[in-house]
Amino acid sequence: MDDPDDDTAIRADHALMQAVADGEEGAFARLIQAEAPKLTRFVASVLSDLAEAEEVVQEALLRLWKQAATWEPNARIGTFLHQVAYRIAIDRLRRRRPHVDIDGFDDILEDEGPSPERHLTRMDDGRIVQAALEKLSERQRTVIVLAHFQELGQAEAADIMGIGEHAYESLLARARRRLRSLLGGRDEDDRQEGKRS
Repeated sequence: MDDPDDDTAIRADHALMQAVADGEEGAFARLIQAEAPKLTRFVASVLSDLAEAEEVVQEALLRLWKQAATWEPNARIGTFLHQVAYRIAIDRLRRRRPHVDIDGFDDILEDEGPSPERHLTRMDDGRIVQAALEKLSERQRTVIVLAHFQELGQAEAADIMGIGEHAYESLLARARRRLRSLLGGRDEDDRQEGKRS
């Protein structure tokens, strides 16, 4: 069943893309302001390189710009941009070495609270989570970032990864179990799997 809020958002995105296609000054700038920060955080978490992430985001935005006149309102602009940026990032990862670090993840996980002690604790927690995320496969790391840091719905995240919702749920569950295991909080499923091995 279609969500009326999604339909409204898709229509609003279509109107914005129409304004971009019509050459309305500031329309694309508004789009960039709304989408680029979250998209850059996502790509930086996949690539572990902020400068490279910014290049990927620029390329994704350029592809969107080129499609403005023919934009079909099938999905949200943010979903489209995440899909394109994810594919570009994966292509770049494939040209790299097999293991990719997640430098800069502290920026995403850091709590800017008033207490210096709390700030240091959160930084330590961020480093621990970062180290665990580095041990996940690229797909598991991506599904965790989409679910917990990008604030995307399940359907959107599955579309971005190019998989069905059921496959996305399964991948997310496995990624969460693996992350819990790496963080030292082995759940019952992990203990049972260990007994069967």
